Amino acid sequence: MSAPSRAEVAVTACSDLFRGETDILASPAGIVPTLGARLAALTHAPGLMLSDGESTIFGDVPPLGGASAVTAGYLPYRELFELIAAGRRHVVMGAAQLDRTGNQNLSVIGSHDRPRRQLLGTRAAATNTVNHRTSYWIARHSPRTMVEHVDFVTGVGTDRAREAGPSAARFHDLHRVVTNLGVFDFSGPGGTLAVVSVHPGVDAGDMQAATGFPLHFGGPVHTTRLPDDTELRLIRDVLDPQKRREDEVPA
Repeated sequence: MSAPSRAEVAVTACSDLFRGETDILASPAGIVPTLGARLAALTHAPGLMLSDGESTIFGDVPPLGGASAVTAGYLPYRELFELIAAGRRHVVMGAAQLDRTGNQNLSVIGSHDRPRRQLLGTRAAATNTVNHRTSYWIARHSPRTMVEHVDFVTGVGTDRAREAGPSAARFHDLHRVVTNLGVFDFSGPGGTLAVVSVHPGVDAGDMQAATGFPLHFGGPVHTTRLPDDTELRLIRDVLDPQKRREDEVPA
């Protein structure tokens, strides 16, 4: 079996976001995190709930782009909001900008009154980040994405949650950030981003050069784990035989 690609390492890192979770709805955004959630359900997190993102809970683990053959139940919006309020959801969101305390921007680039770019908008990002576990997936780690200060806050970071008080901080649970270069958590000083690992072929200097603020390295720089043979087979032959993962994270 050939060596894992960078995309396959990222899929495995996203799978590990859900390690130990059961009876939790996985809500990933993007090809790599979707594959990661499905890989987790097939390996270390069989109790993870998967859905089509609209109204159906899967009773199986379909391939990317394929239809589920088994329906485990339905999830209308009223029940989704109950899951969100109860904290029984782990969302993996994207970000046009993310700063060192995990504030996310999905809305505008530039001034909100006169933006240079109009993006998706705030959507449900604020609700996600103060009600249940949230992780982030950044497919293109660069100083334009990993910034000192976001232009507009859609998802709540650790600093703003503290400033808002117990109502925001009580269930605020920023978990990890996976990018095409490495993995981070929020164990740095004051709840800031800290490097957990760098992907194979990336070194600390590469990662810092691609980041718009000083990174926190709490100790030795570890390398992100490689998928084992079972995980590689599942990724390549079962979940993504069309190799769409390589479009999101080119070799």
